[in-house]
Amino acid sequence: MEYELRPEITEYYDRGGETTRLITSPSGRLEFLRTQDVLRRLIGPEPMTVLDVGGATGIHARWLAEDGHTVTLVDPVASQVATAATIDGVEALQGDARDLPVADDSFDAVFLLGPLYHLSIKEERLAALAEARRVVRPGGLVTAAAIGRFAPWWDAAIKDELTPTMDGFLQEVTSSGRILPREHGYNGFTTAYTHHPDELADEFTESGMSDIAVYALEGAAWLLSSLGDHLDDDDRSMRLLDGLRRMEREPSLLGTSAHLLAAARQPG
Repeated sequence: MEYELRPEITEYYDRGGETTRLITSPSGRLEFLRTQDVLRRLIGPEPMTVLDVGGATGIHARWLAEDGHTVTLVDPVASQVATAATIDGVEALQGDARDLPVADDSFDAVFLLGPLYHLSIKEERLAALAEARRVVRPGGLVTAAAIGRFAPWWDAAIKDELTPTMDGFLQEVTSSGRILPREHGYNGFTTAYTHHPDELADEFTESGMSDIAVYALEGAAWLLSSLGDHLDDDDRSMRLLDGLRRMEREPSLLGTSAHLLAAARQPG
């Protein structure tokens, strides 16, 4: 089946904001560090074949290749694929998470670190997870990142934007998960979907995967006004990351995180 990306999503990523988000803002830097931390522990030390689905300009593909993994990146936005293709050790292909242009049982690990953000319809998210299962080898690792259901509310609170004009948007996103920025003018972001932690785990279960775990990437630390200072100091950063690692799977804290990461195995 041939899928199309919504035009406002392509327009958003063609503007290039994602090129620097994970290396400039404190919350982006924390998301990046925690994604690296969790994935490195899940992968282990041995070189693997990795498919980075929705890998954008290759910010994760780059360090994965530098770690010694064989990386193929797939992204629907042509400008991002062109940038990723310049990274040493990364093969970059244009394609959609719901219909991957790769063969069955081709990879040791498949990472979806963005596609679920923009699939507002459950059946399409399940299609992306089914494709991940198709192309990963038996026993292989599948992970998917998601925006936390309550992240937009906390983001508005941090920016002192809990105003009457935002009430309708915030009520909609916390109840339905949908972000519709063209109607609400939300924060310059594009059409997106936010997951409740239980919902993310349930979608992995429904997709037929096993050994499912859900991780809080930033936990509550992204709400710290002093987050940048913590990350700029090696000792403070180490202690912050150690604490987040200890609490990353605490069910009572999953809903505080701006982003979640689900991990599972393809049954052998």
